[in-house]
Amino acid sequence: MELSEYVTYDAVGLAELVARGEVAGAELEAAALEAVAAVNPLINAVVETWPAERAEEEAGEGAPLAGVPFLLKDLGVSMAGKRVELGSRLAKGNVASADSYLMRRFRESGLVTIGRTTTPEFAYGITTEAVLYGPTRNPWDLDRSPGGSSGGSAAAVAAGIVPIAHGTDAAGSIRIPAASTGLFGLKPTRGRVSMGPDVDEIFNGLAVQGGLSRTVRDSAALLDRIQGPESGDPYFAAPPDRPYSEEITRAPGRLRVGVIAQGGGRRRTEGAVLDALSRTAELLASLGHHVQEATLDPGVSWEQFVGANAQLWTANLVPWLDALAAASGRPIDPSTVQTETLASYAWGRQVTGADFVSALGVRNTVARSIGRHFDRYDVLLTPTLPELPPRLGVYAEAVEELDGLGWIDRLLDRSPFTACFNVAGTPAMSVPLTADPATGLPIGMQFAAAYGREDTLFRLAAQLEEAAPWSHRVPAVWAGSH
Repeated sequence: MELSEYVTYDAVGLAELVARGEVAGAELEAAALEAVAAVNPLINAVVETWPAERAEEEAGEGAPLAGVPFLLKDLGVSMAGKRVELGSRLAKGNVASADSYLMRRFRESGLVTIGRTTTPEFAYGITTEAVLYGPTRNPWDLDRSPGGSSGGSAAAVAAGIVPIAHGTDAAGSIRIPAASTGLFGLKPTRGRVSMGPDVDEIFNGLAVQGGLSRTVRDSAALLDRIQGPESGDPYFAAPPDRPYSEEITRAPGRLRVGVIAQGGGRRRTEGAVLDALSRTAELLASLGHHVQEATLDPGVSWEQFVGANAQLWTANLVPWLDALAAASGRPIDPSTVQTETLASYAWGRQVTGADFVSALGVRNTVARSIGRHFDRYDVLLTPTLPELPPRLGVYAEAVEELDGLGWIDRLLDRSPFTACFNVAGTPAMSVPLTADPATGLPIGMQFAAAYGREDTLFRLAAQLEEAAPWSHRVPAVWAGSH
C-alpha cells in the first residue's frame, strides 16, 4: 500500500481492508514505518519503533482492529520486553517484564504495536518537552506545542503516522493534545478501563487510559475493546448497554447543553476560542439541542482545587521516583530529573497523611458538585483550552522559581476546563469542530457528560462529525504529502 493511500484510511477502514484480504498487515506496518521516516524528523513524536510481532498479528486475526498499526505512549502501559521510560532520564533503559492488562487488550483487539511516543517527564505537563528526548512539535505549526501529556501520540496521529494511538489523561492529557492537533480524544469514566495488574488506580483515580484518533468511530471501536474490569480491580464502571460502535449510529436526541465560557482560574478565554465556542453553540442549536449559558461550580475555591490536586499529584510522585531510583541505582537530582519534577517531588515529600486525606475530601466534594450539574444538563460544553496551542518553551519560563504547588498551579491555570472532570471521574471528550481563521490552528471543544455516559458523548460526537466534518483538514506536516 502506498503511503498516500494509507493516510486516507482510519483504523476501522484499514481493518476492513485486512478483513477482506485486500491488504496484508505487513503492508500497513511498512506504510506506518515509512510515515515515521517521512515526518518524525520534523515533529519528534516517536522515540522508538520495532518490527511487529508475528504472534501479535496472529493473536489478533479476525478482531475488529486486526492489522492496524498502533503506537504506545511511553507511560501508563507495559509491553513485555519493551522499554517504558516515562519520559525521564531516571527511568532510561527501563524494560517491562510483562504485559499490563491494557496491553493484553490492545493485542486482543488486533492492533499491531510498532513503537512508543514521547511524553513529558512522568506526564507532569500539558506540553511535551522532556529533556530525555527533546521537544515534540505540533504538525500544524512546528514552533508550537502539540499539548501534553499525550503529545507524542497526538502529533503522530495528526501527522498521519498511525490512525490511532494510546493516551492517558489525569488532568486533560488526552483532550488537551487532541484540541492542539485537531483530533478526537475521549477521556473515559473512572473505572472504565483497568489499570492493573501493577496498580489499582493512578493518581487516586484522577488518571484514566484511552486513545486519540482522527475519527469518532475509531475511538468507539477502541473503547469497545479495552473497557471492562479485570480480576482484582477495586471498582469499575457499570458496563454499557450496547457497544459504543453501535451508539455512534444512534441519534443523540434533543440534549440539554450547558455552555461554559470561562474557567475557574485566573486565565481568561481568548477571543478566537470564544468565537469558536459561539459557533459551536449555534451548531448545536441548529441540530435541535436546547442550549443555554451555564457556570461550572466545583464546590470549592480555585485555590482549594489547585492545592488538593497538587497534594494528590506530588504525593503519588514520591514513591514512583523512589522506586525508580532504587531499581536503577541513580540519584534523584538534576542529572536525572527535570527542575519542575524535582520541585514537585520535594513538595510531595512534605505532604502529610492528614493533608492527603483532606485532598481526598476535596476530590469527593468536587465529584459531588460536578455530578449535580448533570441533573440539569445532559452535556456541558466548554472550550478544551482557553487559548491556541502555545509556543514551545512557554511553560518552562522561570520554572526554577516555582515549587511543586506553583508548577501544578501553572498547569491548571492554562488548562482550567479539563481537570475538574478527572477529579469527578466523569467522561469528557475534545472534538475538533473548528479552527482559528487567522492562523489555521485547530480549536477543540470539550463536551462532558454524567458518570458512565460515554454513550451520550459518542452519539453527539457522531452527529457533530457528520454536521461539521473535520477529516479534510490536515496539518502542514502530513505523511500523505511526503
